[in-house]
Amino acid sequence: MSAETTPVLQVEGLAKTFRVGLLGRPVEAVRGISFRLEPGRVLGYLGPNGSGKTTSIKCMLGLIQPTAGKIAFFGRPHSDPLARARIGYMPEHPYFYDYLKPPEVLDYVGRLYGIPAEIRRKRSHELLERLGLGHAMDRTLRGFSKGMLQRVGIAQSLISDPDLVVYDEPLSGLDPIGRKELRDLMAELRAEGKALFVTSHVLSDIESFCDEVVILRKGVAVAQGRLEDLLRRDRLESSATLALPADAAADLGAQLATACGGSVTAEKDGKVTVQLPSDAVGALSAAAAELGATLVELHPVKDTLEELFVRQALAIDDAKEAR
Repeated sequence: MSAETTPVLQVEGLAKTFRVGLLGRPVEAVRGISFRLEPGRVLGYLGPNGSGKTTSIKCMLGLIQPTAGKIAFFGRPHSDPLARARIGYMPEHPYFYDYLKPPEVLDYVGRLYGIPAEIRRKRSHELLERLGLGHAMDRTLRGFSKGMLQRVGIAQSLISDPDLVVYDEPLSGLDPIGRKELRDLMAELRAEGKALFVTSHVLSDIESFCDEVVILRKGVAVAQGRLEDLLRRDRLESSATLALPADAAADLGAQLATACGGSVTAEKDGKVTVQLPSDAVGALSAAAAELGATLVELHPVKDTLEELFVRQALAIDDAKEAR
């Protein structure tokens, strides 16, 4: 990516403080967050409930005013109508009038974007078919399931053919098949050159398609950057499962782990699982042969977003205790 490329989204020092209660006690929902999103990339904005994800989105889209910081879309201020016209958005809990039909929802949103009627009809039909709602075009939303309403929300976010799509918990309410279909759709949108900003507290669901992440905890970015840089891909740890001989000593698993500098993670039904440095697999094999055990399974241990988040959260807690 060229250094001169104008980012789709750039946030600098975003902060939002609310006043709550009769005394107006300040609550810092977002504290000094900065990041940028380039064209054709997917940014995962992650964290548990209450971490500041939705507040950040509301600030970016002008639904609430930030306390501090700068926000720009496509090099323009976030309040610029020309910039906002290039954005598609679906909130965490999309709500639609019960007696509208899916094409009517998309037609209404398309009118707000100023899309000509013929193009609105064509895009509405294509999007509803693409999202598996072709069979429900003549039904009112009153009888739709939560997952179907979520699909309508996704469809309306794409009616303007936006360059940036902002999704707040898009996988909420979808069954496993629906989640897979949405992940596939997001991959298609990225392949078309669109940028995606996606929030979620289900980290494992979106790890496969995010290029970069910002992980929040209590309004603070505890980790951010490219996944390949953040996850410990170079840790080179492996997990080995060994079958123990029938007359094995009670501590044979522990002996094998000690021989390779690893640790026992499970032991059941005559098998033991050892986690060890990958460069110690040879030592484990030699020890297993000497002690009569058989190596039956070996695979690398991969870092995950959940593990990354837990590490960062624990680091913050340890730092607080140290003070």
